[in-house]
Amino acid sequence: MSTDASAGARSDDGLAAEKLSDYDAMLDSLDAAIDEAQRKVESGRVYDPENEKVRIKWIRALAYAVNVRRQVTNDRDLAELAEEVDELKEQYGEP
Repeated sequence: MSTDASAGARSDDGLAAEKLSDYDAMLDSLDAAIDEAQRKVESGRVYDPENEKVRIKWIRALAYAVNVRRQVTNDRDLAELAEEVDELKEQYGEP
C-alpha cells in the first residue's frame, strides 16, 4: 500500500493530498460508527436474553470498527511518511 501512496506523491502532489483527505473522510465515518455502536452498547437495560444477544452483536461491531479505524490510521500515517521520504529524496537529489 505504501508503494502506491509514494508513487502518487512523486507524480502529483494533488493526488497525494486527495488520498490523505480520503483517509480523513474514512476516519470521520468510522468515528461516527464507533460513536453509534458505543451508544448502543451503553444505553438501555437488558430484560431478556434476546436483548443481550443484540448487545453482544453491537459490542462485536464496536470492536471491529475500532480495529478498522486503527488500520486506516496506520495506512494514513504510512502514506504521510512515504510523502515525506519522497520530499527528502528530492531535496537530496536521490532517485
